[in-house]
Amino acid sequence: MISVTELRNGTKVEMDGGLWECLEYSHLKMGRGGAKVVTKFRNMETGSIVDRTFNSGEKLQDIYVEGKKMQFLYKDGSDFVFMDLETYDQVHLPPSLVGDASKFMKENTEIEVAMYGEKPLSITLPNQVILKITQTDPGVRGDTVSGGTKPATLETGAVVQVPLFVEQGTDVKVDTRTGQYLSRA
Repeated sequence: MISVTELRNGTKVEMDGGLWECLEYSHLKMGRGGAKVVTKFRNMETGSIVDRTFNSGEKLQDIYVEGKKMQFLYKDGSDFVFMDLETYDQVHLPPSLVGDASKFMKENTEIEVAMYGEKPLSITLPNQVILKITQTDPGVRGDTVSGGTKPATLETGAVVQVPLFVEQGTDVKVDTRTGQYLSRA
């Protein structure tokens, strides 16, 4: 059990029968009354966000979330199949858990899966991935005064804005957190 005054951004707790992650936290000292802790939590299973206010003496059950290294193998119907790199067990994860990360995952991409016991909660991609451009229009000299961009489709189906000089078939480095082009690989 942890006191609500020990909450910080990223702290994971169990409350109201669900698993929650603290997104925002602020400690308010009232003039006459006791201190209050105003928080914003995200449900790790459904993704819903709630605001909660606690008195400073309340306690919550903290949880231990383990990060497991896994490798993306293939897509089976709508599910994504991952392999645990330690035990070689295969795990099927639904698209709702993978979310937007699927735009930057190709086969054999190593990721980290947050696990609570045997239950997968979320996945984390590496900050940068290298992907091949499968389709983009050729850049025409003189299109812009400086620094023009054009859309490019990556091998995973994601579309990113790249500089005019980048051509089809080029490997590019993409930031998975923002979806932006970083450089040629």
